Amino acid sequence: MAKKKDDNPNYKVIAENRRARYDYAIEDDVECGIVLTGSEVKSLRTGQSNIADSYAAVEDGELWLVNAYIAPYKQAMFPHEERARRKLLVTKRELARMWNATQRQGMTLVPLVLYFNHKGRVKIKIAIAKGKQKQDKRASEAKRDWGRQKARLLRHGE
Repeated sequence: MAKKKDDNPNYKVIAENRRARYDYAIEDDVECGIVLTGSEVKSLRTGQSNIADSYAAVEDGELWLVNAYIAPYKQAMFPHEERARRKLLVTKRELARMWNATQRQGMTLVPLVLYFNHKGRVKIKIAIAKGKQKQDKRASEAKRDWGRQKARLLRHGE
């Protein structure tokens, strides 16, 4: 069943990493602020970005978004770098929790969704995740298919 559309016109999803839920087992997620220049925000308002190939990393006590693509804004006087490292804003407690999680075997920080919140600020949801093996992907896909099939049987009574 499709999700209800949000009534608030200010809440807008800019980019979504749909592949992350297939490739990773999501354990927890955190909403982070992101440091951007004016031309980057204007480019995001037009919806020109991609976070599918990006990841987050904790370096020198700071959280960074690496390899996220934000298209250049044509009317900008000083254009920004398209794949620059961008600083993410989190509390010290969340940063420590993320750093501890990435020190465990196989854990990584994956961006899930980039969006404007209800105040019009750019936010990004970062997930603490563990990579799935091929058999794990097959098992989760079979489980999802069985859930769909059960729902179909209950609806139609076959």
